Amino acid sequence: MREGAERLSAADIDGARIDARLLLAEAINKDTSYLFGYPEKEVSSENWVSFQEMISRRIAREPVSRIVGCREFWSLNFNISPETLDPRPDSETLISATLELLEDKTQPLKILDLGTGSGCLLLALLSELPNATGLGVDINQAATEVAALNADNLSLGHRAQFQIGNWCEGLSNEWDIIISNPPYIGQHEKSELEPEVLDYDPPSALFADDKGMKDYRTLIPQAAMILRVGGLLVVEAGKGQSDEINSVMTDAKLVCKAAIKDLGGVKRACVASKVSEQIV
Repeated sequence: MREGAERLSAADIDGARIDARLLLAEAINKDTSYLFGYPEKEVSSENWVSFQEMISRRIAREPVSRIVGCREFWSLNFNISPETLDPRPDSETLISATLELLEDKTQPLKILDLGTGSGCLLLALLSELPNATGLGVDINQAATEVAALNADNLSLGHRAQFQIGNWCEGLSNEWDIIISNPPYIGQHEKSELEPEVLDYDPPSALFADDKGMKDYRTLIPQAAMILRVGGLLVVEAGKGQSDEINSVMTDAKLVCKAAIKDLGGVKRACVASKVSEQIV
C-alpha cells in the first residue's frame, strides 16, 4: 500500500494513500479493513501484478470507481459501466431534499427517474421509502441493464423497473416524484473538467447545448405534464444554473421552492411542485 501511494503521489494524484488502499483491497479481493487487520499477510505475485496495473490506470487519471467498477452512493454500492455516469456525492443533495419534503414516507409513491444511468437516484429513494415503486428511463440500453442489475443487488428489483426512452416521451401515468440529473455542462466548459470526468464519463451524460440548458428546456415541461397535482419535480443543477432552471419551471406552471445547496455551497437541487392541472 505504501509503495502504491508513493507511485500515485509522484504522479500528483490527490488522496494517493486512500486510492492505494482501495485498489490494494480490490486486487486481493478483500475489504479495506482486512489490510489493517492482517498486515502480516503477503500479497501473491498475481495480486501484486494486478495491483500495479490498477495503480498505472489511476496514474492515467482513471477514477478508482471506474477501475473497481463500482461507487458508493447514499451508503449503497452501485455498479457502474462506461455507459453510466459515475455517481457523485453532490447528487445526494437531490435525495436529501426530496426526503425532507415528504411528510409521510410510508405512502405508496410512484417515482420516475429521468436519465437514470446507474439507477442511483431512484434506488436511493426506494431504499428510504418502503412502499414506493419507481421507473428509471434512459436513452442508453446498456445503462438500463446496469441499473436493473443494481436494483437486484440491492434487493429492490421488485419495486423498480427500467426502460429505454427519451425523457418523458410515451409516459402518460401520473407521478408523485420525478427526479433527474440531466446533462448540464456546456460545451464551452470542457477545458475546466478534470481528466477523471472528461476522459471517462460518457459525454452524452455530461454535455448539453445552450450553455448546458438544452435538456432542462425539454424535460421540465414534459415532466410537468405527467406530474400529479401535489407532486414534486427535483432536478440537479450545475453551478450558477439554478435561477434559470427555476425560470423554466415557472414557465411550466410549477411552483418553485428554494434551491438546496450541496456541501460545497452550490445550489444543486432545484425543486418545484405542481399545484394545479393548468399546464402549458
